[in-house]
Amino acid sequence: MLLAIPLTWLAIIDSLWSLPPSLLHLQLLIFHVLHLVSFQWEEVSGYDDAMNPIRTYQVCNVRELNQNNWLRSDFIPRKDVLRVYVEMKFTVRDCNSIPNIPGSCKETFNLFYYESDSDSATATSPFWMENPYMKVDTIAPDESFSMLESGRVNTKVRSFGPLSKAGFYLAFQDLGACMSLISVRVFYKKCSTTIANFAVFPETATGAEATSLVIAPGTCVPNALEVSVPLKLYCNGDGEWMVPVGACTCMAGFEPAMKETQCQACSPGTFKSKQGDSLCLPCPANSRASSGAASVCSCRNGYYRSDTDSPDSPCTTVPSAPRSVISSVNETSLVLEWSEPRDLGGRDDIFYNVICKKCLPERGMCSRCDDNVDISPRHLGLTQRRVAESILLNELRKGPFSHAHSMLCTNTTANSNSEAVCIQSVEPLVF
Repeated sequence: MLLAIPLTWLAIIDSLWSLPPSLLHLQLLIFHVLHLVSFQWEEVSGYDDAMNPIRTYQVCNVRELNQNNWLRSDFIPRKDVLRVYVEMKFTVRDCNSIPNIPGSCKETFNLFYYESDSDSATATSPFWMENPYMKVDTIAPDESFSMLESGRVNTKVRSFGPLSKAGFYLAFQDLGACMSLISVRVFYKKCSTTIANFAVFPETATGAEATSLVIAPGTCVPNALEVSVPLKLYCNGDGEWMVPVGACTCMAGFEPAMKETQCQACSPGTFKSKQGDSLCLPCPANSRASSGAASVCSCRNGYYRSDTDSPDSPCTTVPSAPRSVISSVNETSLVLEWSEPRDLGGRDDIFYNVICKKCLPERGMCSRCDDNVDISPRHLGLTQRRVAESILLNELRKGPFSHAHSMLCTNTTANSNSEAVCIQSVEPLVF
């Protein structure tokens, strides 16, 4: 006679923190109830190896032939899981230790499952047999016990899949063993949410087969940019991530933090000019960053960067005037020579400009030299510290000019905000 009496079975672990460290990547699928489907299975109290009280299901009808005793779980929702694992703890009596029993005594039991789209099982449906139930395996103990020994607990794990329906039932079939089913844990393996190469990959259940690789798409962490695509990570059948593809990196103004799982803003007074995995650096000389996440430090008042200077370059100022200007005049030309400024303003790319004017000092009158004056090698952008001004005397005699007025300026390659510092050289014209 078959019965279907619902009985609460055992307290299943209720959170991941109570799993052993080796199983932290596992997720319990459900806390379930078993149904006593045959009066031959009994729910009894007992003790585990540490003498802790437990509730178990046991069966021991070894003196009777043709045993076929089933125990079935409640309906277990599948969620999005493709492969399920079942951990069973049980004890089995050694048949040789039981006197006067027929040869039908077993030391094994069978594990089955049945898929369904709803909780529709009854005491008579599905039929208690293989097909419709799908057999997972015949479970044999590593150790059995005799009358004089305490029960030796065996632990076995089996898996099955791929699953496709809304849920399933577990079933345990006894064919004539003397055994106790102590606990059953139903779980699936997953790859937990992780960060790799500054990309976040979501929690991902393993595939339908133990060898399956499931692709998880990734997204860059905040303040990071993709540098190679696509972003993906593979979850293997053991719930472990492997084979990262693609990467992100921290954008300008942000640096790696928290063991390279975050991109944090550069603190005030520091900067990072380019995207990448480098750290923020203190602002260069004569510059500052008053707020965080700076990609460039602004120059302080009176300091500048050339248009060709990088953001990593220090800010510089205008050089002082050229020194020791020496001029000499002959009948046709004026020669200027000078020494470099005492203060270069932090630059190493000093250029000199020479401006020529014709003047009457007593009248306070000056005008720029015209094309009649040739400055060699040129009058702007000089790097050497000597020029010669060739003067066409006939043109000079036409005007009432008595002096040649040369202005020497130092410039740098700085932008238009920079200034020029000049000195003047005035020499009488010789006719």
